[in-house]
Amino acid sequence: MDFRIQGNQFIKDGEPIKIISGAVHYFRNLPDTWRDIFKKLRALGCNCVETYCAWNMHEKQKGAFDFSGILDIAKFLRTAEEEGLMAIVRPGPYICAEWEFGGLPWWIQTEPDLEIRCLNPTYIKYFDRYLDRLFEEIRPLLSINGGNVIMLQCENEYGYYGDDKEYLAYLKEGYLRRGMNVPLFTSDGTSRADMLDGMIEGTLVTLNFGSDVENRFRDHDEMFPDMPKMCMEMWDGWFDAWGDGYHHTTTVDDYCKTVDDMLKRGSLNMYMFIGGTNFGFMNGANHFDKFLPDVTSYDYDAVLTECGDITPKYLALREIFKKYCKEELPEIPENRRKKAYGRISLDESSGIFDNHDRLSKPIMSNVPRCMEHYGCGYGYIAYRTRLNRDYENASLTFESLGDRAQIYINRSLVGVVYINDSLQIDISAKEGDVLTVLCENMGRANFGAKMMRKKGIAGRCLLNNKIHFNWEVYPLPMDNLDSVVYSSEGCVEDSCFYRGYLDVDEPADTFVKLDNFKKGFVTVNGFNIGRYWEIGPQRTLYLPASLLKAGRNEIVVFESDGLKGAPEIEFTDTPILG
Repeated sequence: MDFRIQGNQFIKDGEPIKIISGAVHYFRNLPDTWRDIFKKLRALGCNCVETYCAWNMHEKQKGAFDFSGILDIAKFLRTAEEEGLMAIVRPGPYICAEWEFGGLPWWIQTEPDLEIRCLNPTYIKYFDRYLDRLFEEIRPLLSINGGNVIMLQCENEYGYYGDDKEYLAYLKEGYLRRGMNVPLFTSDGTSRADMLDGMIEGTLVTLNFGSDVENRFRDHDEMFPDMPKMCMEMWDGWFDAWGDGYHHTTTVDDYCKTVDDMLKRGSLNMYMFIGGTNFGFMNGANHFDKFLPDVTSYDYDAVLTECGDITPKYLALREIFKKYCKEELPEIPENRRKKAYGRISLDESSGIFDNHDRLSKPIMSNVPRCMEHYGCGYGYIAYRTRLNRDYENASLTFESLGDRAQIYINRSLVGVVYINDSLQIDISAKEGDVLTVLCENMGRANFGAKMMRKKGIAGRCLLNNKIHFNWEVYPLPMDNLDSVVYSSEGCVEDSCFYRGYLDVDEPADTFVKLDNFKKGFVTVNGFNIGRYWEIGPQRTLYLPASLLKAGRNEIVVFESDGLKGAPEIEFTDTPILG
């Protein structure tokens, strides 16, 4: 394929084209769903798919790269090509995307004198190594090499963040040095200032917005009158945070008008075509005045639902796209099968305190330090110490906390401290009692100036305004629960693992409803499908069919805050997102 930019037009094989694209993140959708998603993208009238790349998934541990399974971006792109789609790839290294730490790996925070998203030598060393490896997967699939990848993005929305133009130039030069010689672009907000800070000389400048096309392009038209007009993120919904109170949506008519207006001017990429799921602990967060961690679902009120179902927005957009398609559109594929498997009891349980030494090894520490200090990136961390004397209504104070801590005396929960509330709690205890602080990392900020904030106990921990020394620290990433030992006697602790089994005749998509639980996460056959929290708005967790198997399936729920009823969960065929 010959793809290039000439003046204010995109040219494919010598002919001007409009790019009509939809965002699909391979790392948020299981591989067996990719082809179905691409067929629905083509049936909508699209000719392109766009994806970010998640550095923190491809290099979970320093120097160990993974491009298998859900991370097989080459297979993702080849499958898109087989379904007749061009592709736009946004490697980052920073991606935002409401994804944990904006796609950056947690372990770079352990490096001294590190500063992200600038020409910092340590940051450069690691993202250069990552791009070297990532581009081995993508380079053969570039349009100049006979593949379907037509454009690559340098960085992401940098105009919102900083102004290190040497850093941006270094990124661009690095792409070209590695043979990534397809058109390069940036995407930013619509103001002159955003574009000036985020643009790179010699690259296409695209915009991100969700409405009011004419006004959004006002500065772009003045600055770049002879450049193609493209909205790289035409937002069709929004993301949800725990405690939002409702699921964000946009109206079909308003979005369709924005899409039509944009296509009259140029090209677009719908963000998102399908949002997918923040599996495991990979949700991001916003942190400005308040810390707002994102929910597990990234449904986004997108064109397809989280589980890939056709929406009214899809059907209305299809009528618009028909005006811009020269050939007849393929038939719309059917939605994937859903099933309500009913209720099961989680009859086996095991308290967190009995499993500290099974899940982790204690690290002796004079004072508590942040999660990253102990080599733990995600999940939980427990700090445990024995008190030297009696305390009556003593103040336990945290200088900084990431992000939520449960305070135990011996094994009894005496209070919860959350970053958005007071970081002080009063406790009473006797000499020899064990004080435990169980901290949860609820997701690193993916946007803004607080991205580098540490997790766990990240500052001084004071007891009656004095430093309390001598702690045992248990990192609890919760990435492998095989060592947990269960009993049928029932759990008397608040923080507890519950296990049960779901018998399945034929796997189908389903949704896990946890009305009797308060806060925690769920694993199915060892795969973490995400967090739940009673404050909502999300009320069910999506369980894709491919995570189930015919026969018996192990279901584990880690409940941190204590049950509201019997340890039972329900598998329903309908999601509840708020």
